[in-house]
Amino acid sequence: MHAVQRFRRGHLGRHAAVVLVTAFAPVAAAAQSATPDRIDAIERHIRQLEGELQGLKRELGNTRQQLRQSQRDTEQARAQAQQATQAASQAQARVAVAPPPPPPPPGPPPKPAPHVVQTAGNQTAGNRLGLESADGRYSIYPTGRLHFDVGDYLNYQPASKFAAVQDLNSGVNARRARLGVTGKFAGDWAYTFIYDLGGSSDGFPSTSGAPTSGIQIAELTYTGFNRGPVPLFFDIGYMDTQFTIEQATSTNDILFPERPAIQVVASNIFADDFRSGMGVRSNNERYWAGLYLTGPQSGATHNTGEQVGTWGRATYQILQDADYSLHLGGDAGALLKPPAPGGIRSIILSDRPEIRVDPTAILSTGALGTAANPLQNAVVYGVEGAASWRNLYVQGEYYHIDVNRQGLASNGFDGGYIEGSWIMTGEQRKYLPATGAYTNPVPDHPLAPWDDMWGYGAFELVGRYSTINLNDHFTPGVAPAATSNAVGGGKQTVYALGVNWYPNSNVRFMLDFLHGDINKKFSTAAGGGITGTPLGTPVGGQFDALLMRSQFAF
Repeated sequence: MHAVQRFRRGHLGRHAAVVLVTAFAPVAAAAQSATPDRIDAIERHIRQLEGELQGLKRELGNTRQQLRQSQRDTEQARAQAQQATQAASQAQARVAVAPPPPPPPPGPPPKPAPHVVQTAGNQTAGNRLGLESADGRYSIYPTGRLHFDVGDYLNYQPASKFAAVQDLNSGVNARRARLGVTGKFAGDWAYTFIYDLGGSSDGFPSTSGAPTSGIQIAELTYTGFNRGPVPLFFDIGYMDTQFTIEQATSTNDILFPERPAIQVVASNIFADDFRSGMGVRSNNERYWAGLYLTGPQSGATHNTGEQVGTWGRATYQILQDADYSLHLGGDAGALLKPPAPGGIRSIILSDRPEIRVDPTAILSTGALGTAANPLQNAVVYGVEGAASWRNLYVQGEYYHIDVNRQGLASNGFDGGYIEGSWIMTGEQRKYLPATGAYTNPVPDHPLAPWDDMWGYGAFELVGRYSTINLNDHFTPGVAPAATSNAVGGGKQTVYALGVNWYPNSNVRFMLDFLHGDINKKFSTAAGGGITGTPLGTPVGGQFDALLMRSQFAF
């Protein structure tokens, strides 16, 4: 700006000097020869020049005023800029030290929504994914299991040529294929509905009344009294009963693919799977107790008379520690009102060899009840025990069955088993207070070949001795009287060894070898349907079998 002013001042000065020189040079020259007219012309010219000079002065004054105004504007702009900078710095300082503005007032909270949940990774919960309400009072979980068996009777030797069974069939069997849902509503109500689609080649003889597929569980439970000093649970519907420790153990957790024969026979009279019933149970960390009234199994026909039974069970953990436990219990039940197939009150006590790829049941009492001597009732009582020490486990039960028919003396049958396991990888079978039984081991290192921590699952060696005697007042070779209560259902003994592999808590593979002896003889000369069959002729046999099960459950 100062350079511009200097330029303008210098330029105007030079311009004025040129004008004056130009103006007065002719005047000076003409003054020597001046005349009056000439002098007037010169004077006019001088006045004209003076006017121009005054105009130049005014122009110069205006330019100076503009320059001064420009200077004032520049100084004012610089001052305003400095003031704005100072104001910005002061505002920034105030922002740095000033507290943050208060948050806006909270709006209404978002409405709670249902959410997906996953149960803990063990066999009882099964790593289930489900849907649960925000308050936890409503839930639904899908559940299911598949037990796929492949069995081979390596060798079956009938006791004689008169035996009705000369061979047992090998094959495959979808032993269980169950799907359902479980959960709760209104906080204190629990429900379970499970349908069994399995049972191929698995049907009992039709006279036994046991279903091969259908509604396995359709149960409602009230849990509102579980917080008192004595927790109580009330159940009603079709249920999986917890009579005996082996029955209380889930089929996902039992040591062998099939339960021992004595447990199957005793439980099937008034308990077992698919059973309708109602009752109450209670438990804490050490005891379990329950009392139930039962009816027919699902799928049973209603024109043969509705059976009624009852059972009770009480157990206690005498010793309980992280490394060991000792469990004892007692079980009792009765068939109060027998079924009446064909209008005659009777039952059949029977079981197949402890493998389910062939439905043949050699061990059988036949119908216990006739028109002349109908069945009145049947009573079962027994004891159970189990013990664990670290990765060792042993379990056993004994049961006695009394069958009472009108006009005849009572019949008594019994049996028992003992079984055990050694988990080679160090895991334990844990006690489950809700059922008063034990569960599968959960692998410490699940099979995961692509993970950083490569695992191999858990391995378990198992063994069992099982026996049942369905003979009573029966002497081979002696013909019973017409009104005799002699029963020759046979005696069965099975030895089993196996290995179980648990890749993770939802999958199990089982491989078992079984050797069994079914000691049974004709009770009448016509028992074999062959004329002249000797009384007491052996009709049982011995078998060796191999069974593999692939199991998936959630």
